[in-house]
Amino acid sequence: MIKRQIATKLLQLSKKFRVVTITGPRQSGKTTLAKAVFGEYDYVSLENIDTRLLAQEDPRGFLQSHPGKCIIDEIQLVPELLSYIQTIVDKENVKGRFILTGSQNLLMLEKITQSLAGRTALIKLLPLSQLEISELPAINLTDYEEIIYQGFYPAIYADEISPEDFYPAYTETYIQRDVRQIQNVRNLTQFTSFIKLCAGRTGQILDYSSLATDAGISVNTVKEWISVLEASYIIFLLQPYYKNFSKRLIKAPKLYFYDTGLASYLLNIRDKTQLSTHYLKGSLFENFIILELLKHRFNQGLQSDIYFWRDNKKNEIDCIVDNVEPVAIEIKSGKTFTKDFLKMRKYWQNISAIENNDFSLVYGGEESLNFQETNVYSWKDLNSLFAKLKNLAVQNSHLND
Repeated sequence: MIKRQIATKLLQLSKKFRVVTITGPRQSGKTTLAKAVFGEYDYVSLENIDTRLLAQEDPRGFLQSHPGKCIIDEIQLVPELLSYIQTIVDKENVKGRFILTGSQNLLMLEKITQSLAGRTALIKLLPLSQLEISELPAINLTDYEEIIYQGFYPAIYADEISPEDFYPAYTETYIQRDVRQIQNVRNLTQFTSFIKLCAGRTGQILDYSSLATDAGISVNTVKEWISVLEASYIIFLLQPYYKNFSKRLIKAPKLYFYDTGLASYLLNIRDKTQLSTHYLKGSLFENFIILELLKHRFNQGLQSDIYFWRDNKKNEIDCIVDNVEPVAIEIKSGKTFTKDFLKMRKYWQNISAIENNDFSLVYGGEESLNFQETNVYSWKDLNSLFAKLKNLAVQNSHLND
């Protein structure tokens, strides 16, 4: 089994909460993680048709047949179980009584928060992080084009499935199963084309009207389908930073994919060499780094604290970490560092009026360095960036005390 960073947090939460719910994309490793951490638990999967029918027709009897601690996989398939689970955990008051998993975000979480408010911890398991991949034996990804193209789904590494085989099957399964469960999308061919149009907008400001025109659908349909993609962990929307620093800001979010390998497949990128010259190479690299920041938060059991900043004159900071005081991070795919990569530093420091050490750069090169009191991080050295963010949070907390 691939060692997951979130495992320690998952075990800690199970000792404090009566229920722990693991959400995340399909095939991100939720079931494998739950079985590995809670090997002594009963395990039931609601993907099994007979099991699902029993749970739907006799939920009380179904749960009584598992009187001990239990993992229930794909809980969103039988959401009516949640009310019965609430009754059980309120009566027994046993920590870690149920471990629930589900691959549909918005719809499932709405039902969970209604039934299990205050009773369940929620964690998000995304596909593998760069660090998790780097610790695998016999895996040596020497350039970021390869890791972006291959993506981060565990099966690609654990089962040695090539991206050419994995992503077509993943996409077809998603469209045929998950989309139909979340919303009755009648024209699946048009929906597939819509997903590809979204991939072409990776790292861009989401313009509903433009997307509607290109897809040949209404703006309302675009909004519905974007919600479907969010609900099933295909895309996420990075929100603009809320503090305007006396400037007029862009209020629309930016669109990113939860996996760069899937985005690459949807863009018809079939090998890392093709990615090297692709017009969206910079956007995909940005998506990759934003994802690593997101995974770092989620693997600690924390919520996202990342945004972007852009004013109406198109001055933009790729990533703002709301870390007590905002920390700016520029992201450049170039492999050779140049001082032009830091052209937004002075502008940011002037408008934000924040002291030095609040601006960093992540780039596509091999070596980390310090240039004119600015930390420049290689894409291979993100742990150093995470350590800096942690130290800044501690420092700023002391200053604000």
